[in-house]
Amino acid sequence: MYNKTYLACGLAIVLAASSNHVLADNHALQVSSEPFGALSNGTPITLFTLENSNGLKANITNFGGILVNLFTPDKNGQMKDIVLGYDTLAGYEQDKSFQGALIGRFGNRIAKGQFTLDGKSYQLATNNKTNHLHGGVKGFGKQVWQASPFTTDSAVGVKLFRLSHDGEEGYPGNVAVTATYALHEDNRLTLTFEALTDQPTPINLTQHAYYNLAGSGSICDHVITFPASNYTPVDSTAIPLGENQPVSDTPFDFQNGKPVCTDINESNIQLEYGKGYDHNWVLDKAYGELALSARVVEPGSGRVMEIWSDQPGIQFYSGNFLNGTIQGKGGRSYDYRTALVLEPQHFPDSPNQTEFPSTILQPGQTYRNLIEYRFSVLE
Repeated sequence: MYNKTYLACGLAIVLAASSNHVLADNHALQVSSEPFGALSNGTPITLFTLENSNGLKANITNFGGILVNLFTPDKNGQMKDIVLGYDTLAGYEQDKSFQGALIGRFGNRIAKGQFTLDGKSYQLATNNKTNHLHGGVKGFGKQVWQASPFTTDSAVGVKLFRLSHDGEEGYPGNVAVTATYALHEDNRLTLTFEALTDQPTPINLTQHAYYNLAGSGSICDHVITFPASNYTPVDSTAIPLGENQPVSDTPFDFQNGKPVCTDINESNIQLEYGKGYDHNWVLDKAYGELALSARVVEPGSGRVMEIWSDQPGIQFYSGNFLNGTIQGKGGRSYDYRTALVLEPQHFPDSPNQTEFPSTILQPGQTYRNLIEYRFSVLE
């Protein structure tokens, strides 16, 4: 049974979401919606379109808070969709690779799906061999969210809300969550998370879009920069060993920027475990400080994406298990190294790693997480 404080908190979040339910009526900033089909159980789903005066356009659905499309200009002003995904809702409902989805309650892995909190042991769903990954079998990316579109003087967006019940995927506590997407006139797409709980519980929310800044082809030439002098090495199941290691003189050094595939085939056990990069970089900044977390440049198109966040780490996945079996937009096969994923977040397995920043949300606290995607082109 929910306590009164929790109900009041959840109600406040719902009211805040509803208060901005306004549609833009001009040509500069626009937010609109349309049906996006129905789930296999008959639940109708909506697709929201956010567009600014520069032509940037994002399509977001209330199923999983999925970023379905993201159109940005290249150096010649040509627009292309730079995220992978599907043409239909059915593709996302059947998808097992977290295409474009919001991730929760816990992004990344928890070893064996187990953790102990306040003397009590919990067993989560295990959906990544022996480990728990991205919230479990039916994490936040497979849930229907309440959605409220809104507009301000300089942005349009959609605010998503859901109540994650006590015991969902094995997690303790009822958690009220909002995820707010906003597309700004200065070519930023922001994602703001907030969460409240009535019991101590792990929280680590993020976004899981697959990016290709060229719109198609290989991501090997994408130049990535991480302002991170350390990373967290992992075991053979991608669980951190519990220590930070310097990136200097290793394939994990992206401090000065380099193409994705420059060192990806080096003889290094860390790369061999996951057939490439699937690791957390420890950002050189104070936790809670909004700062640059990653910069990606696609030389051919000139597209630049900077990711700014207030989280302590960023996970980089180099599309190691894309193998052509996924039939995506326009019937295109998503082949090896055709996309990369960048997830600002806390470190993997944090509930079991006492040396890592805590991911435990307590009653009376508010979890906050801000991610900014800043788009530009090379001069």
